[in-house]
Amino acid sequence: MSLHGIRVIDLTRVISGPFCTQQLADLGADVIKVESPKGDPLRAQGTMIEGMSSYFASFNRNKRSIALDPRDAGDMQIIRSLIKTADVLVDNFKPGTMDKMGLSDAALQDLNPRLIACHISGFGQTGPYAQRPAFDFVAQAMSGFMFTNGFEDGPPLRSGLPISDLVAGLYATIGITAALATPKLDRKFNAIDVAMTDSMISLLSYMATETFATGHSLPRVGNDHPLVAPYGLFDTRDGHIAVAVSHDGIVERLFSILGCSALLDDPRFATNAARIEHRDAIKSEVQARFNDRTTHEWTEVLNNGGVPAGPVLSVEAALNDPQTQHRNMTVQATNPMGGWMSVLGCPIKQTHDGPSVRTGAPLLDGDREAILSLITTN
Repeated sequence: MSLHGIRVIDLTRVISGPFCTQQLADLGADVIKVESPKGDPLRAQGTMIEGMSSYFASFNRNKRSIALDPRDAGDMQIIRSLIKTADVLVDNFKPGTMDKMGLSDAALQDLNPRLIACHISGFGQTGPYAQRPAFDFVAQAMSGFMFTNGFEDGPPLRSGLPISDLVAGLYATIGITAALATPKLDRKFNAIDVAMTDSMISLLSYMATETFATGHSLPRVGNDHPLVAPYGLFDTRDGHIAVAVSHDGIVERLFSILGCSALLDDPRFATNAARIEHRDAIKSEVQARFNDRTTHEWTEVLNNGGVPAGPVLSVEAALNDPQTQHRNMTVQATNPMGGWMSVLGCPIKQTHDGPSVRTGAPLLDGDREAILSLITTN
């Protein structure tokens, strides 16, 4: 696999860091998860499947575990010895914590001059907010992301998923893999600083560029698109359908399928700018035509006519969807307590050396002997 032979010391817990190191593990890296004697807090959360937390399992497959207490001198020496054998170290502590542990960047460089050290935090290692505690909810709020979600007459809304944790984990993975592209003998100590809030701000895309251009934030428009109309969620005879009408060509196809092409002759609807100005009116016209068929019927008709559209699936329905199954986005992983458990698959598909799910999440301290042997053999 792509990262076969790369060793990662994983000092992370909860989501952002473990999600990063899971990507590296899926790509073939040997990820050694160093946990406190009590274990990653996620081990005690979520539904238990034969003694294993499903929550923990979703972020820690393909890893090995050893329990070490950084406050214990002997355990700290083991951590330092493991770092000497590694290519990468990842932590998601509050800035300053690694320094207090005796693992500042300067100390890490002395231990391993070729180490890639990735630090994931809420606001980054520098800046006026660096020392603030932060979780996903706070990062969503302070990045502007939450402001964009919801309806104009309602409050801002968080994403249902811990998106700032996940995006920061992905950016950390990108930074690490880019650093690993340098041949090992040419590598120098490299500290990577990834902030959850920075990561979310980077996703503002056209929301940010419109603000740069106009000097103010775009309004919340619920399930509509602030720059395109009609675009959004419509009621059908038995549910809802998402319709992504992103340019005039698709508008023409949609109106033709709905039998209302004459609407384009109306000055209110002739251009996208006009349709945005009369958003409620065009939505009402389109909605009236969606009421007479089911979501499934409309999905078939619209897609066959070149209009991107699809049903709003529950998580259960999405996981069981034939496309999801065909793409191997749900797979079985071993449960160290015995048996198997379902986990999400890898979205990266490659002809050769692609990511894979080889083992499930490890037992706490379940790989101690094998990991300690690395110190004596290096």
